[in-house]
Amino acid sequence: MQDQGLGSWPARRARMTPHKAAYVQDGVDTTYAQLDERATRFAHALRERGIGRGDRVAFLGLNSVELVVTMFATAKLGAVFLPLNTRLAPAETAWILGDSEPALLVWDTGFDDVVGAPDVRELGLAELPITSDAGRGLDGVLAGDATPLDEPIGHDELFMIQYTSGTSGRPKGVQLSHGNIVWNVVNLLVDVDLRNDEIALVTAPLFHTAALNQVLFPTLLKGGTALIESRFDPDRALDLVEEHRVTLLFGVTSMYLALSQSPRWATADLTSLRSALSGGAPLPESLLRTWVDRGLMIIQGYGLTESSPGATMLRAEDGLRKLGSAGTSCFFSDVRVVTPALDPARPGEPGEVLVQGPNVTSGYWRNPQATEEAILDGGWLRTGDLAVADDEGYLSIVGRLKDMYISGGENVYPVEVEAAIYTHPAVAECAVIGVPDEKWGEVGRAVVVIRPGHSLSADELLAHLDGRLARYKHPRSVVVTDQLPHNASGKLVKARVRELHGSLPRQESES
Repeated sequence: MQDQGLGSWPARRARMTPHKAAYVQDGVDTTYAQLDERATRFAHALRERGIGRGDRVAFLGLNSVELVVTMFATAKLGAVFLPLNTRLAPAETAWILGDSEPALLVWDTGFDDVVGAPDVRELGLAELPITSDAGRGLDGVLAGDATPLDEPIGHDELFMIQYTSGTSGRPKGVQLSHGNIVWNVVNLLVDVDLRNDEIALVTAPLFHTAALNQVLFPTLLKGGTALIESRFDPDRALDLVEEHRVTLLFGVTSMYLALSQSPRWATADLTSLRSALSGGAPLPESLLRTWVDRGLMIIQGYGLTESSPGATMLRAEDGLRKLGSAGTSCFFSDVRVVTPALDPARPGEPGEVLVQGPNVTSGYWRNPQATEEAILDGGWLRTGDLAVADDEGYLSIVGRLKDMYISGGENVYPVEVEAAIYTHPAVAECAVIGVPDEKWGEVGRAVVVIRPGHSLSADELLAHLDGRLARYKHPRSVVVTDQLPHNASGKLVKARVRELHGSLPRQESES
């Protein structure tokens, strides 16, 4: 094949195991042969709409076979897949669409409130509404040509743009090439012994890098089957593990906690599970041991969208010995911890994490300044995360240089939340910090100074954020204070804010 990219993967797998189920959704199988045929037909339909190499095709919808078919059809043409976060407010979605300028927006009709919002309508995008229906939602555009496609596509060509929140308050489009994803999959398969009889449960959103690149693609490459769920439901997930003899799980802290707290947990048959992967934030020791008691060591790793995402892995055999660690570098990745001068940090000394490897992005879409700031000479990525390495080289993430916190596996940047809070007329000044939460890992806390002559309750402030921010970015508590700490130059001192307000019990912090 001339096509060395990801768009060729369905065809390559179909010639090996054509009748095996690639995906199952709502009890309906899609075989590898059917996946390739549908992706090919849709690629022809896209081409008839004028879409070609380099054009962006956006997809707005929950996890579905339609998402997967759209992604592979786009890749077959050398076009660029743009998965949209379904949890964003319409204004946030509109900004991303305006920045990326897709040639087509494919959207599930369940999101007509987003697509119909004025900010999105004003863009005048070409649209293709579909209804997710267990692999049949694209049937209306799959009646045409099924002639195999084999475009000359190389690993260096752009495959996908995934937007991640920016500390300036605007999202950044991470450019991921075909090669970035391929090498990430190789890294994963070196560390996790996936097999061709794998049954992977995909409940985390596929618009995120982890579920897509750490679960879906590796399972396809090995010829396994992915059970695609539109949403995560812990009781249903445990039922599916039993019914389909699931072998592979992925989740963030809140998902593994919800599974362990389900009424089904004590009696659920988990004996089929061979691997469980986690990312986003370290698992609490109590939760990890809850799963170990059921016979499964959760494999934890560290990464970010910019590294496709795998950078380090804490292998199962080290899970208890190095509890709380993010592990060591993946096989084809290199990780360093450096001082502010970019010199190597000593063992135990906090420093910024740098990542290099063929899985690391070339930069940000239409954002040369952010690219220059993030990518150093030699292709080293500045992650903005702080870590310490022990004398064996195992990393422990200790903080974020830019105060980002992770809530339920989602990155939340305080400056973006603060910008939305400042739009309330009663707010004179505010600071948002992340505070520990048993369920979500971390949640936001807004510390607010009220303008003289105004009043503002926590409920009023949080209601003000509806429609302005995705719900997962909303602070879970609000502190009203007379003043915020500043240094001599007038700059807000976030560390002091955390000292003063970060340890308050939740009931004391809410106004």
